[in-house]
Amino acid sequence: MAKDRQETEPDVLKRLAHLLGTEVKNNRLEIPDTAGSGYCAGFIFNEHIRMMVMHYELKEDMVIENKELCPSGRMILFKFRNIFPKTETKTLPSVLIATNSLYTEAVIPIHTHTATINIEVDADYLSSLFDSPGKSPVLQSLLQNMQPLLFEQMINPTLQNIVHEMVTGSVNRTFELFFLRIKAEELVCRLLMELEKREEKQVYPLNSYDIQTIYHIKEQMLAHPGIPPVINELAASANMSPSKLKRLFKQIFGKSLFSYYQEFRMKEAARLLKEEKLSVTDVGYQLGFTNLSHFTRVFEQHTGLKPKKYSLR
Repeated sequence: MAKDRQETEPDVLKRLAHLLGTEVKNNRLEIPDTAGSGYCAGFIFNEHIRMMVMHYELKEDMVIENKELCPSGRMILFKFRNIFPKTETKTLPSVLIATNSLYTEAVIPIHTHTATINIEVDADYLSSLFDSPGKSPVLQSLLQNMQPLLFEQMINPTLQNIVHEMVTGSVNRTFELFFLRIKAEELVCRLLMELEKREEKQVYPLNSYDIQTIYHIKEQMLAHPGIPPVINELAASANMSPSKLKRLFKQIFGKSLFSYYQEFRMKEAARLLKEEKLSVTDVGYQLGFTNLSHFTRVFEQHTGLKPKKYSLR
């Protein structure tokens, strides 16, 4: 039985425990007070799927040699970010979905502040669960896992509820691995269902420079939600043609630049109304709307409620 239990623990978890001078108990590593706070948990469910849950702060960065590289390069990474309750961040919950060639590293950086859930699933295993004729080009390209690809998907309330069950639910040790594997597979299934809705007819391979550039443009755009994006200016900043910028942005995020900006702007409006308790007028002007009737229409399209009614809920 001890051998079976040990085989469910990822090697990287045990290596981190060794570096911190502690040990893994029941797939969980509690960060010692001398090194920081929080925890890191890891699970190898079977040869097809494994998961790491990381919610900790360390006093210094570390690097661990990665001895669990998949030699066949067939694993797909689902990286959930900003999904833990009470995490102090304005960044919206999202998940990165990457093919093996983009995320595989010989060393693993252990950063001082980490709050993510990583699920790795074998691409061949996933492919065996689907009927080929029904796959969208995006889903086909991901499951083939032949090109360096990255997609980001916003986390909806359904996904957030599943994550909440995983990290806060109390499950008897007898059923823990079974329960967590089912939840992990449910998360992956629902994410693939969202990717399948994407409309791209062709998917382009990515490189690290293009990815960094697109994310820089996204941050640049969202840093000033009161200023609508101008494609030509952003393209010049990215040193890309406008067509390439629009194509890669939509491929990664599943939305056009303006649609992504508008959705973020309305979520920021909702936050300002609800959390900051600002007036409808102040929120509208702060987010660049000179016509408050227009702001009301756009907000209602995105939330289903007029700003005033939303702030009173």
